[in-house]
Amino acid sequence: MSLKNTVFLYLITLAIFFLIDIVWLALVAKNFYRRQLGEMLSPKVNWAAAILFYLLFIAGLLLFVVIPALSRGQEWQALWQGAVFGLIAYATYDLTNLATLKNWPLPVTVVDLAWGAALGGIVSFCGTLFGRWLFKG
Repeated sequence: MSLKNTVFLYLITLAIFFLIDIVWLALVAKNFYRRQLGEMLSPKVNWAAAILFYLLFIAGLLLFVVIPALSRGQEWQALWQGAVFGLIAYATYDLTNLATLKNWPLPVTVVDLAWGAALGGIVSFCGTLFGRWLFKG
């Protein structure tokens, strides 16, 4: 896979991730996090940290899930491997918070782990399908 194709696949996968996650954060789970985290929530998003997470998470998905699935022609494998990757990534954050922060809500951890797995799986699967379409022939 050429560098140009890899960068294009990265950008498309990043866009897929961002669109799905922003719907989750802004619409679906917004009130859940507000109720659960209350005063712990910052009034302003630290966009530098959020963007760095997005960039690193997508790099990990491409490196460990999407590109290997493309090379093997196993799009469905990207779904479950992406889910495992997402679960581990989100667990790193949430379980550390649960272990070290006073009053970190268990429901947030449970929901985030499920969301990380779902998001990682869906984004990996979609990125792999897009890559297959992009690089056919």
